[in-house]
Amino acid sequence: MTGIDIGINKKDRLKIADGLKRLLADSYTLYLQTHNFHWNVTGLQFRELHLMFEEHYTELAIAVDDIAERIRTLDVAAPGTYKEFSKLSSIEEVEGVPSSAEMVALLTKGHEQVIKTARKVLKIAQAADDESTASLVSDRMRIHEKTAWMLRAAQKA
Repeated sequence: MTGIDIGINKKDRLKIADGLKRLLADSYTLYLQTHNFHWNVTGLQFRELHLMFEEHYTELAIAVDDIAERIRTLDVAAPGTYKEFSKLSSIEEVEGVPSSAEMVALLTKGHEQVIKTARKVLKIAQAADDESTASLVSDRMRIHEKTAWMLRAAQKA
């Protein structure tokens, strides 16, 4: 395979990929948390939350693939183990099974954290004139902002 020449120097590619690794780890951790809550939610809002969480983790499953493939496009290995993700993620794992209200609050906080991580990556990508990464990351931000809004609205029920 020939060397990569996509108009982004190696130093910038590595810096962007490092940020994307953190975004991937946050997204994967949020995916696992959402899937866990989907399986274990109980209470009066069971059906509504069970279905909402399924929508969210399904979307996140596609997102982690897109992010990992962008890292590979930059010619950097994507992390893919729990150990690596736990070192890179800003989202803490949850012990036990929280109440449905706590699940919604934790997922809201998780989506907000992914947004903050994405904002950092976006700045790095923009500085390196990496429109492909900037587009991916801004799309992710929009989705997480909307999801966090929906979760906040569910908390007022």
